[in-house]
Amino acid sequence: MINIKFDGRRDGANVTHDAETSGDETQADRETILSTTNVNFWYDRAKALSDISLEMYKNQVTAIIGPSGCGKSTYLRLFNRMNDLIRRSRVQGEVCFRGLDVNDRSIDAVELRRRIGMVFQKPNPFPKSIYDNVAYGPTVNGYRGNMDELVESSLRRAAIWDEVKDDLSKSGLALSGGQQQRLCIARALAVSPDVLLMDEPCSALDPLATTRIEDLIHELSDEYTIVIVTHNMQQAARVSDRTAFFMVLDDGSGSLIECDDTQKIFTNPSDDRTEAYITGRFG
Repeated sequence: MINIKFDGRRDGANVTHDAETSGDETQADRETILSTTNVNFWYDRAKALSDISLEMYKNQVTAIIGPSGCGKSTYLRLFNRMNDLIRRSRVQGEVCFRGLDVNDRSIDAVELRRRIGMVFQKPNPFPKSIYDNVAYGPTVNGYRGNMDELVESSLRRAAIWDEVKDDLSKSGLALSGGQQQRLCIARALAVSPDVLLMDEPCSALDPLATTRIEDLIHELSDEYTIVIVTHNMQQAARVSDRTAFFMVLDDGSGSLIECDDTQKIFTNPSDDRTEAYITGRFG
């Protein structure tokens, strides 16, 4: 198994941008970071995803919405191969990160998961100190720089430094739910990912903590490509640049109905099924 190799620059090596000359950025101007082409996925014999083709762009927030059971989380986990951990699951089609098929045998899944960080529905800090939670990933990956500076910068980017800086030896488990989630975000940022996947990151949080996480998502999108799964359509409308709507087909699998700029999805969707879901007529 060889290590996955990427261009070190965040803006890629072979992409040009014409936004300055064309005014509004067009789809052709955007750099695709994540994509799927004709993807199908099964848990054993049960089909979970059907023929999904979708692109997600650099430094944008893409929200995935849809009713329960439509495969949103399954789709999200394709990109860092978390579904590999489920026995008798299989994928068909192409799942790409920066143009490379993540399921190619040459791809190192550990390195892939470093480049594509994930924040889960329920905050899951390690039973360690705040400091050690953030330092764990860099330590495992052989980081040789100034760990104190890295921990501080990661906590600052996750908007929690001012709340914990005087007690970094405190257990991460002793923090509030919202603080734990921001600590988990800091832990993901510490290993310098390109992408953050967020699976219902606010579902277990109170409204104030949710607002802080949403504000953080806005700030982080300047540096990272973010994909967020959410059942909260108001949240999708607030935080995302683009929104993808999934629904359940008659065979029980999830399918992409449409994806477009968030404002269009919520004001003038192209598909009647999207409008029905947005307006609460089903789901």
